[in-house]
Amino acid sequence: MGKLSTLKEFWDFLRVRKRWWLAPIIVMLLLLGALLFFTQSSVVAPFIYTLF
Repeated sequence: MGKLSTLKEFWDFLRVRKRWWLAPIIVMLLLLGALLFFTQSSVVAPFIYTLF
């Protein structure tokens, strides 16, 4: 329940304060973190590192 309340609070912050420019930044950070997490010990890792 804690994670859902945090997401709801963040959504309310964006909606009330009109800080919509923060949403793409947060999404990109989450996607980059997920990419690093899943490629850390994978066979795909050498191919991902060539992208950077």
